[in-house]
Amino acid sequence: MSLARRSFVAAIFAFGTALTVASSAFAQTAGSDYTPIVPAQPTENSAKIEVLEFFSYGCPHCADFNPLLAAWVARQPGDVVVKKVPVSFGRAAWANVAKLFYALEITGDQARLEADIFKAIHQERVSLFDDKVMLEWVVKKGVDQKKFSEAYASFGVMSKLKRAEQMTQSYKISGVPTLVIEGKYQVGGRDFNEALAIADKLVVKARAEKSGKK
Repeated sequence: MSLARRSFVAAIFAFGTALTVASSAFAQTAGSDYTPIVPAQPTENSAKIEVLEFFSYGCPHCADFNPLLAAWVARQPGDVVVKKVPVSFGRAAWANVAKLFYALEITGDQARLEADIFKAIHQERVSLFDDKVMLEWVVKKGVDQKKFSEAYASFGVMSKLKRAEQMTQSYKISGVPTLVIEGKYQVGGRDFNEALAIADKLVVKARAEKSGKK
């Protein structure tokens, strides 16, 4: 069995062990609109309403959620900023695709390739968890090989990965995808559409709180 094939099989096994975690992200708060984040976490820009998505390219539920979230993001007004936080939950395969996310941010290709990454992993069964396969794939997609390789191995990417892991713990994230509004509210809901409707309400709530309204 080739190295790439072994890596892919290992990654699929990792999916299986992660599914019970990943599938519970919104269901865990079913019956309520949100779960308070205690203590509330600081946001980067007090002038904006911060929405975080904790996710992984390796998560099949995140792949299903991604187009719905993208459409939701496109509808948001200028005072809302949406940021993605890739999680690993201690899995090497997921850590590698978290590094992929941050490296592509540096090269300027992350947004362009996001849908393709989910498709490659979950539909085409490309083992983007393997460094060699990953590099070959991104180069085929038009990413500069030198820039990507340098970014992927950089101290900056490793620092961002460490920060993402710290945030995962601070926000008490136990499943993905998970949305958090303004460092205060973990979005609930029975399905993706309900979760996004709740996110809309929480954005309004956060906006009112910023303006001093009840």
